[in-house]
Amino acid sequence: MHTSTDINQWDRAMPRNPLFPAAPPDWTQATAEAVAEAEGIGLTKEHWEAVRALQGYFARHDADTGISMREVHDALEEHFHARGGLKRLYQLFPGGPLAQGCRLAGLKPPPMASDTSFGSVA
Repeated sequence: MHTSTDINQWDRAMPRNPLFPAAPPDWTQATAEAVAEAEGIGLTKEHWEAVRALQGYFARHDADTGISMREVHDALEEHFHARGGLKRLYQLFPGGPLAQGCRLAGLKPPPMASDTSFGSVA
């Protein structure tokens, strides 16, 4: 089970950041900022919104039974639909909304999310 979905891990990791309630226990904003800087991304409110959306999705789904890349992709696209959906997400995350977004969110990306032969750009 992914630590972001294990309630026992949440309890041991208190106190939690109220801005990121579904974050993995070992994740911090500073870690995400360091990853973003290393990857040349200037974080905006929309980046943080995508991070929260990814963390929330992973917290609601059991990683042990397999998180579908397509389902996460579709959930993100729906979340950003009013702002351009995938087009906007790729503007925010030029390395791919799943691969790069999961790195910033402290999550293990779904299988194939960072496979360049499958169409990922990261």
